[in-house]
Amino acid sequence: MVADDPPSVDPVDPADPGRAAFSDPVIPGAVNLRDVGGLRAGTTTTRYGVLFRSGNLARIGAKGGKALAGLGLRRIIDLRADDEVARDPSRIGGLDVVTQRVPLFVGSVDSFFRDDLTLDEMYRLIVDESSDGVVAVVRGILADHPALVHCTAGKDRTGVTVALTLAAAGVDADEVVADYARTEALLPARRNRYVVALIRSLHPRAVNVEDLVARSPAPVMRALLADVEDRYGSAADYLRTHGLADDEIAELRRVLLRRDA
Repeated sequence: MVADDPPSVDPVDPADPGRAAFSDPVIPGAVNLRDVGGLRAGTTTTRYGVLFRSGNLARIGAKGGKALAGLGLRRIIDLRADDEVARDPSRIGGLDVVTQRVPLFVGSVDSFFRDDLTLDEMYRLIVDESSDGVVAVVRGILADHPALVHCTAGKDRTGVTVALTLAAAGVDADEVVADYARTEALLPARRNRYVVALIRSLHPRAVNVEDLVARSPAPVMRALLADVEDRYGSAADYLRTHGLADDEIAELRRVLLRRDA
């Protein structure tokens, strides 16, 4: 079934009859991978099987590749910088997908630790300095879906981009925030310990290392969405300001939201 032909009936969550019940895809070797379907958007919800988000795809073996192929992806959008891609190339050679590179950081990943930014400061930089990239991601999702958006951990670049995309489509703010906040529980503790120790060895005076590596606090995303609303009017207006047309916003809502509400 293609993304433009959604199922008419989704399984219902017995604990919440207004919400469909699906489990996160299990992709061996993938980090923090999930479907953003089932999020409330006024009287409807986001569709399953249309937009996925994750961390890097560098450790997917044969089983992971087969499972990833089962998602029916048509486009994978990689938000990582050139050095990250060179160090950990995605293992998706067997997939028949469009691959799109949209490096989202201005500067290097290391610079955020060197400058000891807070999550709030980093996310404001993404919104302010990578708007062209965010718009490019939205257009990529519209061009080919199902689509997967990912960075290294699937937390910050992916988190901000997907949050703005969902909010622009009309997803309730509480749902956008909750989806972002899920990342903290999905990042492996062993990975977090290793990366935190490595970064601290390189930047011993930095105080925000754990937040930058492993945290996705709901108040941070709530504050970001409120800031975008204060400055632009809405996430959709943010995208419009940076070049997305009204018909593209309408198409985003058509693509992401269920039509049987």
